[in-house]
Parts: sequence; C-alpha cells; structure tokens
Amino acid sequence: MRKLAALVYFLLPVIVFGQLNGTVILSGRIVGENHEGLASASIAVKGASSGTITDSTGRFSLVINQKFPFTVVVTSVGFSPQEIEIRNANSKLAIQLTSQTFLANEVVVTASRTSEKILKSPVSIEKLDIRALKETPAASFYDALGNVKGVQLTTSSITFKVPNTRGFNIPNNFRFMQLVDGIDMQAATLGVPLGNAIGPTELDIQSIEVTPGAASALYGMNAINGMSNLITKNPFTSEGLSVFQRTGINHVDGIDHAPGLLTETAIRYAKAFNNKFAFKINGSYLQGVDWISDTRLDQNPNNKNTANPSYPALNGDNNIVFDGWNKYGDDALAGSNTVSVTGLKIDGATNKTLTVARTGYWEKDLVDPKVNNLKFDAALHYKITPNTTLIYTYRVGKMDGVFQRGNKIKLDNVVVQNHQVELKGSNFTIKAYTSIENSGDSYNVKPLADNLDLYTGGSNSAWGAKFKNALTSFATTHGGALTSDNLAAATQYARQLADAGRAEPGTDYFNRVKDSIIKINNWDIKSAQIPNAPATGGAALIQKSHLYHLEGQLDLTKQVKYFNLLIGGDARVYQLIPDGNNFVDFTRPIADRNTPLPDGSFGSNIYYKKFGGFAQITKTLFEEKLKLWGSLRADYNPEFSAKLTPRVAAVYTVKQRHNFRFTFQKGYRFPALFEALSYVNNGRVKRVGILPVINEGLGYRENSYTQTSVAAFNAAVKLAGNTDSAALANRGLLKAASLPNGRPEGINSFEVGYKSALFNNKVFVDFDAYTNIYDGFLGQVQVFVPIAETIGADAAVLAMIDRNRDAQPAKDATATSPATAASKGQDRYRVYTNAKNKYTTYGSSLGVTYNFYKTFTISGNINYNKIKGNATPDLFITGFNTPDWTTNVSFGNRAISRNVGFNIVWKWQNAFLWESPLVTGKIAAINNLDAQVTYRIPKVKATVKLGGTNVLNNRHLEYAGGPTIGALYYAAITLDGLLNK
Repeated sequence: MRKLAALVYFLLPVIVFGQLNGTVILSGRIVGENHEGLASASIAVKGASSGTITDSTGRFSLVINQKFPFTVVVTSVGFSPQEIEIRNANSKLAIQLTSQTFLANEVVVTASRTSEKILKSPVSIEKLDIRALKETPAASFYDALGNVKGVQLTTSSITFKVPNTRGFNIPNNFRFMQLVDGIDMQAATLGVPLGNAIGPTELDIQSIEVTPGAASALYGMNAINGMSNLITKNPFTSEGLSVFQRTGINHVDGIDHAPGLLTETAIRYAKAFNNKFAFKINGSYLQGVDWISDTRLDQNPNNKNTANPSYPALNGDNNIVFDGWNKYGDDALAGSNTVSVTGLKIDGATNKTLTVARTGYWEKDLVDPKVNNLKFDAALHYKITPNTTLIYTYRVGKMDGVFQRGNKIKLDNVVVQNHQVELKGSNFTIKAYTSIENSGDSYNVKPLADNLDLYTGGSNSAWGAKFKNALTSFATTHGGALTSDNLAAATQYARQLADAGRAEPGTDYFNRVKDSIIKINNWDIKSAQIPNAPATGGAALIQKSHLYHLEGQLDLTKQVKYFNLLIGGDARVYQLIPDGNNFVDFTRPIADRNTPLPDGSFGSNIYYKKFGGFAQITKTLFEEKLKLWGSLRADYNPEFSAKLTPRVAAVYTVKQRHNFRFTFQKGYRFPALFEALSYVNNGRVKRVGILPVINEGLGYRENSYTQTSVAAFNAAVKLAGNTDSAALANRGLLKAASLPNGRPEGINSFEVGYKSALFNNKVFVDFDAYTNIYDGFLGQVQVFVPIAETIGADAAVLAMIDRNRDAQPAKDATATSPATAASKGQDRYRVYTNAKNKYTTYGSSLGVTYNFYKTFTISGNINYNKIKGNATPDLFITGFNTPDWTTNVSFGNRAISRNVGFNIVWKWQNAFLWESPLVTGKIAAINNLDAQVTYRIPKVKATVKLGGTNVLNNRHLEYAGGPTIGALYYAAITLDGLLNK
C-alpha cells in the first residue's frame, strides 16, 4: 500500500505529568500533508471511554486513568486508523498513516442503533463528518445536507429548511424525522421540523448521519421516509473556547429586495475536569433579510371552470378570477374569496354571471422579511464510572421565518425548549426529554389577507354589489351595453370602484389594521376586538404544547450465546393546550369551542399518546462474510389499533471489500398531531384532523360533496343563469365525498445496495435502489357540507350554489344571485384522510468519491425518483413533489498548499410538478454552483473561509409558492481551541 506524505508524529514525546492513582497525561501534536496540523483528529484509548480530538493546529492533551501498557488509537478522516501501544512514560511515536478515500472506515450508529462500519450498514446511510462539514461551500453546516446523496433540501426561509428523501416532499414534512443527539426536533403543534432553527451551532456540530428511506422499524413514528441525526461534540474530547463569525450578503441583484446583510455569530466553551466531569455552553445569533416569495403567476387561468371560460376577453392580465401563487385573499381556485355577479347583459345575452375574485394582497406586503434566530444550549456530563455517564442537556431556540402548511405561516418569536436527561453505559441507554413549544407572535397569512379585505373593503356581498353597480355605470357610458370588446376594461373599472377605501400596502392605515388583525386569535369571529370594526376576524397563530418522551435500549449480546440482541422501548405523550382556533376541547359543545372560558382558557388540555418497543437480532456467518439483521417493532396509539413493523436485512461481503445488501421493512406512521387533532377555524374553509371525535356533529365524512364536483356544478349552473332550476337540473354533477375512517399510513419498503472501497481505498462507491408501496397515504381533501340538510335532497343541492357569503354561513340578503329558495348555505372543510389507492414509488442513487491525486478529490452522486401512476383518480392529489433526476458533483482539495484548501459543488435537477392545497405549479430546472476557499492561520488558531452559494445567481424556486432563491456570498472566520492547555 503506497504511503503518501502524511506523516503523523508527536512533536513532544508522550509525557507523564503524574501517575498518582493511575493518572497519565498525554499531550502532543498530529500533522498531515505538508506537515500542517490535522484538526479534529481523534485520539482514544482502546477499550475505554477516554479520548480527545486535536485542535485547529493539531495539538491535543488527554488525561487517562489507565495502567501501562495500553493502546492509543489515532484516526483522522481521509487516513487509515493506526493503533499505538504505550508501554511506559518514555514512549516516543513516529507514525505514518495511509491516505484513503473519505468514509471507507467510518462508523455510524443511526442505521441499527448501534455502532457499525458504514460499509456494512444494512440500509442506505450517508455521513457528513466534521471535516466534510467544515469544507462544504454551503452557507451553513445544515445546508450541506442538500449535497448528500438522495436528499432533497427545501428552503422555506433562511432560518427554516426541511430535508426529505424518496418523494412526497412538503415544507412541513411529517414523514422525515430530524434528531439532535437522539432528540426529536419536530415542533409538535406547528407540525414542522426545527433541526436547523434550534439545533446545534456551527461550532458544536460533530457529524450528521442521514438514513434515506423508511426507518420506522427501529425509530417508529415519523420515520417513514427517512431520518437525519445531528451529532454534537463531546465536552470530554472537545475542550476550549471557540468563536465563529460569518457575514454575508444576499439579494445581490436588488430585484426582490435591496441587497441584504446576513450575520451569524457563535461561541462555544467546553471544559473537562479529571476525566470525571465536563460541561459545554453554546450560543449563536443569526439575523438577515429573508428570501422573498413574490411569484406573480396565476393558478386559476380563464380556461378553468372556476374562472370565466365563456369570456375569452378575460384572459391573462385581464383575468378577474386571478389566483396568484403568492397572493392571498384572491383564493378563487379553492372556491372562496369570490363573488358571483349575476343578472348581467353581455353581448346582448341576458341573465349572465361573472365570477370575480376579491383583490387580495401580495405576500411580500404581509410578511416582514427581516428574520433572526437565537440558539443556546448547555450540557453537563458526569462519569459515574469510566463507562457510565449521566448527561443533562438544555436547549432553547427563538426564530423567525416563513413556512407553508395549509397556508403560509409567518413565524415570529417562536420559542422551543428541550430538557434532556440521559444515562449512558457501555451496553445501555436511558433517555428522557421534554419539548416546550410557544408560537410567540406568529400569524397566518391567508386570514390576514381575508380580514384586511373584509375590514377595509367591505363584506363580500357589499363589495359584489359595488362591483355590479360599477359595471352597470360603465355600460351606460359606453354605448349602453357590456360586450366582449369592452368587458376587460369594464371589469378593471369596476374593481377600482369596488376597492375604494381599501387599505393599501405602505400606508399608515394599512399598517395599523394589519397590526391589529395579527393580534386577534380567532380567524373568522364576528368581533369588536378592533374598535369600530365591521364583522371581521384575526390572524394570530397561538399554539402551545408540551412533549414528554422516555426511551431506553439494552444490548444483551453478552448474555446471549448465539447472536447479538438489542432491545428497546419508548413512550411519548403530547400535551396540547387548546387555543380555540387550531386545537379545541372536543368535550365542549361545537358552538362554544372557539369561545374562551371565564378563566381565559379554551377548555381542558388534550393528550395524544404513543408507545412502542423493538427487538433486533444480528448474526454473522461464514467467517463474517454474511451478516444478518432481524428486527420487530410494535407501536400502539390509543386512537388506532396496534401495528407491527418488521425489518429483515442481509449484507454479504466478497473479498473483504465488495458489500452487497438487501433490506425489507414494513412501516407505519400514526397521524402527526396536526393531522390527527387540528380544528383550524380558517374563515371560509375549516381544516380538520383525521380522528372521528372531530367529525361528530359536523358530518363532513358522510354528508359532503367533493370540491371538484361542486366546481363543475357551479360552472354549469352559472352558464344556465345561476337559478334554482338550473341548479336542480345539474344535480347529477355533484358527487358524494364518502370519506373513509382514518387509519395510520403504511409502507412496504424494498431496498438493495452495494458499497465498496476500491483501489487501495482511493475510490468509494455507494449504490442503492428501492421500491416503496404506500397504503393509506395521508393527505387533505376539501369537501362541502350543506348546512342542516342531507346530501341528495333538493335543499342540499341549492345550498351548493355559489352565493356571495362572508365568513358566516347564513344566506346574505343582499346577495346578487337571483336564487329565491331559502338556503342555509354550506360549510367547507379541508379534511385529513387516507387515500383510497395504493402508491408505488421507486428509484435509485449512485455516489462515487475518487481521491485521484494526493489530496485532490472529486465526488458526485446522481439520484432518480419516480411515482407510478394509478388508473383511477383518488380523493386528493398526493403531491410527489420530487424531481425525477438530481445530481451533485464536487471537486476540491483540503490542502492544496500547507494552509489553503478549496471546494466547488455543482448541483442540478430537472423540472417537476409541485402539487399542494395552497399552490400547484411547475418548478423549473435548477442549475447552481457553490464554491469556497479556506485559509488556515495556525499561529492564531484561525480559519478563514470565503465562499458563496448559487454564485452565478441563477434565481430559482424550490417549491410552488416558495421564495425565490438567489446568490449568497459570505466570509467566515473561526477561532478554535482557544484557552486550551
């Protein structure tokens, strides 16, 4: 095996500073290529828990409670590990490590919940070690996830990014679990993962392990699509003071916003005492100007039946039913925020109807782009015995940002706290933690727009009457009639008059009303909370919850003769505090659920529970050429029947380097908290969870029509004059929804793969292919319920006519529809439910890393994901939301000279269709280049990095309705290993 110029030696001999009570102190320095110090190299005592890592100059100091002789293991990413026996205090070492491809001998723990070499993992798993995280050109270590094989990273905000693997991507991803040191980072009531918002700082991250594909056989709830585990530094092995400062600039082209300054400051301090007690403290603060969502495309063009296809003049910019991607209050496609202007004479024909959307407001006028993120954590480690450690960790994060659930949510001063206690031994772990969530001053963008229109522009019926009067006036002054030639101009004139007195963005009036609305909790209440307000509501998002989690695992390998045995279990309880608007006390009468009690509460707390346990057996055969895994997990949620999730896997090694694997696992996902129990009082459309208790008294499962059939029905009725007789004549277009009872989402996952380190560990190859079959896929469908009527009856049919209603369901006496039948109208629900079809997805990934010359490395991955179509339509659009092809190629050298390194990453993905209840549209192909140059200054223990993401400023969207992402250029400096001995 060829030796490279990678001499590793101790500049100081191993020194015995003291041997009282068996204590030995080792110190020294490790160097690598060009004799530069190797940062973050690991020095550990074999068979013991003692260990440390080198600082930025390659120096280390290690206290060992060990008698001579003992063995020290030296490892560094990119080099073969080396073991050195220490026989006495006079030992002097000069060791040469063999350079090798990254990851070939890396150890991971996430795939099987126990340590194993990545080459022999039973499932596809990726690892970003500390060196890869430092060398990434991404704007942060978390952004580096976007370059990992098989990972799709979606940017909702600078402060809020969500990873996903293998399809069905959404900005609030319930199917992908995010852990930090084994703690679930899901914000329960918000329903979003906050791994980058309240997780580790740049200075405390040690590595990231990503498992694409189902992991629920070992981890249970929310790991059906994959998981990531962010692993932080150990204060026993990473001591000293570190400081980090990044300054960047985005919006460099000034199109969406003037160039914005982004700054991030972090500090870390860790200290160990006599290898018995250690602590660490971390803090960071980020602030900047967020990416802006301002795509001005129409998702309700005039050819749709929800628009006005009979009038070609109302096309393009003249479309009066414009439903903008990033505009709210104009939601014509969802069947809300529209006015039916009837009884018109157009081109000589009488009794014609126009559907007109309210004007609404652009997202950029409703959301302040200034964001910040404050993180703090502290940990105490106490070694009860050399192999048993008690750990307490506190973590808190405060963040701003924007994310998309059913609507866009502006996060403002969201605070999430974690408390964790862990007892960890050589063969067991017991962990308990709680998560406390408070949504702060957040608000929902859609009801804000709705209520701004209602407050300052009048009710829908009053606004519709003004619009019709203006059309009549226009016709009178333009030849006495509306025609195809003047219809576009007439509707523009009518909107201008109907909007008279409306609050315009940028005015003091607009700001005062907006600030008042975002403080009101109930989104559609008839309220006098705004002085002298008409019937309107608010937009405040007030969500609070506690999560309590207990888990443990025990390795019984030493107690079992013929195989390795790992067992574990966990229990989780969510405690919801009803807010009267998103979550309610279902024991209260329906009419009272949104009304506060005298004590200010909205009723009793709600509890959602889940319990599970697993056993895993591993066995090696044929001189360790074949390794077998078998695991079985049971999960129980009191709202559903118990579920069993097995996993079987095999890895066969040929000639010690070719590793072939096969895995089958079944998984289930209980509905997340928001999917199960939400009762979102969102004005014209109420979003409701899957549990049967929510449907009691509302009837949306058994007594409703589908949204698509109601849209087709109303299009036909409007063509026929929008009368009761026209409605009854077209009743056959209405289709009953007949929603099934809710159940957990299931998956059968098959995976094959191959991993190998070839050509003296110069080339690392990782290939996998998978097929997933989803059963009971969870999603949302919108339905219409006739108030106090049974579907099929004449009155229920008449209730579906598109009348001009405000937030309350009663028929408006001033409606412009000529219908005369008494109708109580309709209630609209967006319901979490299960798909009727099964869905099959499949794909593959290939990753190759080649260390082709000295420390020059080129690596890349290519990923393919696809969903198989079904012959029959389903209740809702599932939204695969994943490009067919994605690829990343990187080229770099960590030490092109003694203190200089660089890395360049090219990323590409093809165009794809994004589908969601809020926005559906085509996402164009993405073609980006990231780059960085690193310069080390050993004398002051500093590293300077200059770089940028999307350096060519190829403006793009990552999802429909999301922000436009441009270039970000940054400079960062890290001071590491300060105050070390």
